[in-house]
Amino acid sequence: MKLFPFGHATHPQWRMAAGLVLAQLRAQLTLPDYASEPRLALVYITDHYAHEAQALLDHFRQELPEVTDWAGTVGVGIAVNNAEYFDEPALAVMLCNVPPAQYRVFSGVSPLPAQWADAALVHADPATPDLAELIAEMAGRTQQGYLFGGLTSSRTHSVQFAISADQPQSLAAGGVFEGGLSGVAFSSQVGLLSRVTQGCQPVAPEREITEADKHVVLKLNGEAALDVMLDDLKISLSEPQKAIPVVRSTLVGLSPAGQSGVGRAGNLGSDVLVRHIVGLDPMRQGVAVAEHLEPGMRLTFCKRDVHAARADLVRVCAEIREELEPEMLSIEAINGLSDDPVATLPQAGKRIAGAVYVSCTGRGGPHFGGPSAEMQIIRHALGDVPLVGFFAAGEIARHHLYGYTGVLTLFTTD
Repeated sequence: MKLFPFGHATHPQWRMAAGLVLAQLRAQLTLPDYASEPRLALVYITDHYAHEAQALLDHFRQELPEVTDWAGTVGVGIAVNNAEYFDEPALAVMLCNVPPAQYRVFSGVSPLPAQWADAALVHADPATPDLAELIAEMAGRTQQGYLFGGLTSSRTHSVQFAISADQPQSLAAGGVFEGGLSGVAFSSQVGLLSRVTQGCQPVAPEREITEADKHVVLKLNGEAALDVMLDDLKISLSEPQKAIPVVRSTLVGLSPAGQSGVGRAGNLGSDVLVRHIVGLDPMRQGVAVAEHLEPGMRLTFCKRDVHAARADLVRVCAEIREELEPEMLSIEAINGLSDDPVATLPQAGKRIAGAVYVSCTGRGGPHFGGPSAEMQIIRHALGDVPLVGFFAAGEIARHHLYGYTGVLTLFTTD
């Protein structure tokens, strides 16, 4: 698997931006380290181009007829390997060198067959009813139950791209959709490596939800949830002018029953779902959150934190580097991985062919301290690899819908 050709550009006119992207793609298609005949394309646009989504897709398909399958969506911002385009007209395209038999584009008109794939890149409209249940159902259609992607974010049309030359239904529909889910599913033969990075820091101990009513947590470790929250945040309802801003800036991190969501370093684990506090219930001494709750779940109060977000992104990238570079292991560790008892040469590492990064609209360079700072952290850790993505209204990983996170997924090859 060679490097994936990719291009990105910004321009007030989408045709000019498309021309710049096509020039980059065509130049890379001729280079020996890049794939020369990819058939699958991922395209991400900012919402400035949303009104022209169909014309834009038709233009790319006409200019790149050898690329038969397209998927993607819109965001208020898009990401590439060295930059973020926020609140400006921009687009990015990556041509994925994946054999046609190892992927399948899906949408509402061309659903994904059950158990066909190992994992899937998913784009979803945040206005879709019962979205969390649909995401879980989609994960159940994959063998590993692993999804990665996010919810479209747009101030105009929440468009998605999904079209395949092998699917008459998607061709007839034009390949541009609003509502529901779409994306690309991949077989187990495609090397994928994915991580979730959190953007919040716990501000209180983790506790067990011992009593709950739907979205309202009533007791934590047997104590009234409202009293626990007020003590943890050091506020009082008798001083509402001080208390209300603190509560509004506080989030909750939720973990499955029997599973701790806080690491040794005090960071949130990758399985933690961060949700907003949506109300207080003084009559029952409860706290309402934007998630259905069950007794046994673990809860911690947390806040968005720039330093924690940066540290966690660096940690995730370090984990990826360790997994990609087994040649850095000791001889003893190499021998443990090999059937050859006298192996002394470094093991061949894996190479990054391309990457997709989906981050929260509340993150990005401004949150990390400067323009494109978030993407520069990833580039510093992984190198100058092909990468595209978008800033989402919610991030998808495994079978969950996250918030304030980043989901980094790599296509790898030996």
